[in-house]
Order: sequence, then structure tokens, then C-alpha cells
Amino acid sequence: MAGAGISKVHFNSSPRPTLGVEWEVALVDKQTRDLSNTAAAVFEACGDLRAWDGHPQITKELLRNTVELVTGKHDTVGEAVDELHATMDTVRRVADPLGVDLFCAGTHPFAQWDAQQLTRSEHYDELIERTQWWGRQMLIWGVHVHVGVSHPEKVFPIINSLLLSYPHLLALSASSPMWAGVDTGYASNRALMFQQLPTAGLPFQFENWAQFEGFAHDQMKTGVFEQIGGMHWDIRPAPKWGTIEVRVCDGTPSRAELSAIVALIHCLIVDLDRRVESGETLPTIPPWHVQENKWRAARYGLDAIIITDAASNERLVTDDLTDLLNRLEPTAKSLGCETELAMVADIPKRGASYQRQRRAAAAAQGDFVAVVDSLVKELAQ
Repeated sequence: MAGAGISKVHFNSSPRPTLGVEWEVALVDKQTRDLSNTAAAVFEACGDLRAWDGHPQITKELLRNTVELVTGKHDTVGEAVDELHATMDTVRRVADPLGVDLFCAGTHPFAQWDAQQLTRSEHYDELIERTQWWGRQMLIWGVHVHVGVSHPEKVFPIINSLLLSYPHLLALSASSPMWAGVDTGYASNRALMFQQLPTAGLPFQFENWAQFEGFAHDQMKTGVFEQIGGMHWDIRPAPKWGTIEVRVCDGTPSRAELSAIVALIHCLIVDLDRRVESGETLPTIPPWHVQENKWRAARYGLDAIIITDAASNERLVTDDLTDLLNRLEPTAKSLGCETELAMVADIPKRGASYQRQRRAAAAAQGDFVAVVDSLVKELAQ
């Protein structure tokens, strides 16, 4: 518990369940289909790209092959995704004459990590100095979704219960089956790569905000991180923005899938928030079940048999997903994202990205260049 001498972590509460999305997009060479370290030229050509409210719509990432598209604060999924695609159009226009296409998946099928250039900044330099080989290996892309929460005491009840839906989100978004020219056998190699960083991985299941403040104090006193943003959990509080940030998902290769997954996250958090407001004690499962579910979803994707409750019952993730979507329909209607939430059910029908990538590779006799071609095409639609 936070006690004497432990500073408070101020949470800038959001009066509404607002939405913000960060979409990491890679740059690939039009000819070779390898990654292109041309982010600096893309940023220069875009200029200071900002929305009407002044927020930057593109930001730099650790690697110079990556551009992160960022939204402002929105009330609906449609508004957020529309902003991202307008930004995407601008980036694509400036990338095209540079001989670069846009690509999004959790990993690139054949790029080599040691050929990538790092973005120089004090933060990134310190990260690489500390994490060394594992830090340099972070050739991965994801989608981060922020949802506003009105009070800090709601944050960990929501996070703890949201972990029940972790495998659903990872299985649906899994798009990183290949790494450095080999098929890893996993649906999401990214999920297991990223957790190698010292502050990444699953969140602790704190009972209240004061326990989190005590944790943050300990971490900063011992130099694990210097600010809350240095904590890279898969689901984390973002006190500066007054949000819960979901970072579970692999890079999403199409607008349709992005809309669906953002809608699912928005509905999940708002549903849990409303249940906390009504006085309900939210369901949770032990950390060891959460950890196992993450591994199963990363390994087997939509074929994962997941643990559904604290009594250790199990179920196929897609069967559980069907019931989850039905339960969330009223929430989606109230948030204006019924259409986007309904699109979640289309992902298992057409195959998640990891499945489509394997089909593309098989159709091309194992040529991973064809996988990149297919991903570039999906993103352009």
C-alpha cells in the first residue's frame, strides 16, 4: 500500500469513455519488399502533421523503418479510424515517390533485425543500452487503444477483469507467424518477443490505486523506470491521459480489422466500467491462468483452448468470442459502433492475419515476398 513518503500518481480522470488509437506502420521497399529505414525522409516530407486540436498525427518510434499514426480524443470508433486513414493517406502520398509502401503486421516475414537503424533519442538510447540484444530484437509492430476512465479506483478492477478477454484480443489480431525468414509455428511471435523487455508483459493485478502507487514508487526508487510511461505492460493505466491503454494486439493489416478490434476494446472497457459503477464485483482469474491464456493465444491463435474462469473451465476461444460479442451488443449500440463490433465475427470466418499470411506463403511455394505483397495490398484497401 502507498504510505508515508510515497508520492501519489495523479490520474487525469476522463469524464467520458473517450477513445484514442495508436497504429504502428512499417515502411517497405517497393522492389525488394524488405524494410526501408526511410522514416526520417517520410517525416520531413509530411512536415508537422497535426490535427485541428494541435495533436501530432504521426510520431517517431524506436526503429527508423516505422511511422506511428496517432489519433486525438474521439467519442466513436468511426471518428478515430477515419482520422487514422486520413493520416495514412498523407503518409502514403509522401512515401510513394520515395519508393516505399506501407505495411502493417506484428512482424515482417523475412527482415533481419541487425539491418535496422535506430531512432536516436535519449529515451531510446537508454533503452538499448539497458536491454542490449533483446532491445535490438524488437522488430515488431502493434496497435494501442486508449479508453477514458472517470476515476482511478476503477482502473484496476477493470484491468483485472479485462485480462479474461486477453486471449480473444490476441487471437483475433495475431499477425506475426514469421520471423527473420522462418515460420515460427506461433500465431503471434510478437507477443512473446515483446515480453522479454524488463518492464513489458502482463500487468500485476493490484486491488486498488494505492497499491499501484506503491509499485510505481518502488520501480522509480530502484531505477527500473524513471516515469510511468517506461512501464510497457500489455494493458496499463495511462495516468497522463486518464485512460486504460490496451497494448495486447499485433499490428493490424486492414482498416476493417482495425475498426473491429478497436470497437471490441472500447466495448469491453465501457461494459466493465458500467458494471463497476453499478456495484458489481467483476470476475477475475488467477495470474497463472492469465499467463497460460496469453501463451495459448500466441501459439494457437483462433484454435486456442482458453481458461475461462477461476474454476479452471476451458473453452475454444472462438466459441467464447461468440457469446462475448452477443453480450456486448447493447454496449456497442450505446457507443455507436454496432457495425464495427459485428465485424469482429468476420475475422475467424476469413481467417486471422497469421492464417492469411501462411496461405499467401503456401500459394507462392514458400516465398515470403508474396506475404509482404499481400499485406501491402490489404493495407491499401
